[in-house]
Amino acid sequence: MNRSADNGIQEIFSKIPKTYDLINHILTFGLDILWRKKAAKLARKHGGERWLDVCSGTGDMAGSLYKAALPKTRIVALDFCLPMLKEIERKPQGKRVSLCVSNCNALPFADNTFDVVTISFATRNLNIDRETLLRRFGEFRRVLKPGGKFINLETSQPLAKWFREAFHWYIALMVKPIGYIFSGSKTAYAYLSYTIPRFFPAQELEKILYQAGFKKVDFSQLTFGISAIHTAVK
Repeated sequence: MNRSADNGIQEIFSKIPKTYDLINHILTFGLDILWRKKAAKLARKHGGERWLDVCSGTGDMAGSLYKAALPKTRIVALDFCLPMLKEIERKPQGKRVSLCVSNCNALPFADNTFDVVTISFATRNLNIDRETLLRRFGEFRRVLKPGGKFINLETSQPLAKWFREAFHWYIALMVKPIGYIFSGSKTAYAYLSYTIPRFFPAQELEKILYQAGFKKVDFSQLTFGISAIHTAVK
């Protein structure tokens, strides 16, 4: 990732950790909780004993993984923004999830370490350009064991034109003011409202995952296509 862009995103998220989860729940009407549970069930179905949640933020996805996992499963939550990551310690699962402060440019793990790698609502932040996103996906693939599964939960683009336009209108109208009211940060939610309508449709993201070297890529669109879960195998 470009260093200046990396630092800019880190600064944005360092300002909003305490209200981040609440605003997500408000803006999605709580649907983000259900979407993460669905992604976590896919992780449980795959199994294995070592899971990594990259760009974990405040740990909502790591928490969903913890609830879905078998007792022997070790879960690592990784993020480059320490103020966000420290919010996990305030949650019930905080003591059961290992925290790792690191940039995902070069993950501090050996090849073939994890059975599952997940990311939720952060892939947009890695999408400085297509080549950067491919390199990040390649890094996630590197730390997966052969046959391991990558699970990507992200906002998407509804197929129906009228619904896609309505979705983009909602983002433009609601994200910045609601984010500002609860967090006090105009910059953070201006950034988020900019990235959501410009991210790849599910079909295009599927192609990018294949380009990154994954196999058996599949996706399911959620809530009329405003979000999608992609799964891919090393």
